[in-house]
Amino acid sequence: MQATDRNAQHHDEQATTMRAIVQDSYGTADVLRSGTVDVPAPGDGEVLVRVRAAGLDRGTWHLMTGLPRMARLMGNGLRTPKRRVPGLDLAGTVVSVGAGVTRFSPGDEVYGIGNGSFAEYAVAKEAKLARKPANLTFEQAAVVPVSGLTALQAIRDTARVQPGQSVLVTGASGGVGSYAVQIASARGAEVTAVCSAAKHDLVRSLGAVHVIDYTQEHFADRGQHWDVIIDINGSTGVRRLARALTPRGTVAIVGGENGGTWTGGFLGRPVRAMLLSPFTRKRLAMVIAKEKGTDLEELTTMIEAGQVTPAVDSVFALEDAADAMRRLEAGLVRGKVAISI
Repeated sequence: MQATDRNAQHHDEQATTMRAIVQDSYGTADVLRSGTVDVPAPGDGEVLVRVRAAGLDRGTWHLMTGLPRMARLMGNGLRTPKRRVPGLDLAGTVVSVGAGVTRFSPGDEVYGIGNGSFAEYAVAKEAKLARKPANLTFEQAAVVPVSGLTALQAIRDTARVQPGQSVLVTGASGGVGSYAVQIASARGAEVTAVCSAAKHDLVRSLGAVHVIDYTQEHFADRGQHWDVIIDINGSTGVRRLARALTPRGTVAIVGGENGGTWTGGFLGRPVRAMLLSPFTRKRLAMVIAKEKGTDLEELTTMIEAGQVTPAVDSVFALEDAADAMRRLEAGLVRGKVAISI
């Protein structure tokens, strides 16, 4: 073992505190600050990871702002965040494992979903981790889990995309969208991407055959019909989405950002889709992503085969996490943002 490796291992064994981004209240990116907290300990079925990079996703924004407020009632903390350290996506090296962990050992390079990944160390459930793709950097790997899993399950499970189908992806240049374009293309679909003109080059490089600039026209006004619509954080009404489908087409609704402060966009359109679905041959469904390590392994296979490549917009240092969040809030991100630790 080289001296640097021994020193790193010694540090991991002795560390009791760590650098982290913390928040003590809900709000904008201004509530995020650098701090020092205790290193967490893995429980049964959990893994302690030395975080090399973390990913920024829309879910972390929701937890930071406390919006929609309904999420606070579901265990996130009514007045203040229950988890002081934000961050879900991570990539790093296993330091130690809890009782019952069999798939990983100290030294393994992993990626997945943990608790409080905006820190030097984070705990993750074994079932939410997979071995890091060999052809990715830690920064690239860290931006895959949440968005990649959502896209995979939307394409594979909800929409059941088949070779030769026409697939429309809204929000195609964002986190989930950038993966959805690639995964649908890998499954043999002809993909139309919806995004602003400034991001057309990105989505074409990811596999989109056709591109629609939403600032110039609405896709539903074209008179075209698609076999599948993956509608990501959109605001188009359910009936309008359905009219843009082929007679037996499928709409997969992924989240929503345009609802009220209590429920956000997570209830309105999905409920309307559920009520309308029994009266049409078209499938109108909500995507409820599951944090599964086995699906991460499927993504790893696609990544190592060159079918999927993370689109990393930018990389920020840990202490600049608030600036990374501001970039996300401003809608400037092309693909994903990573935080290097």
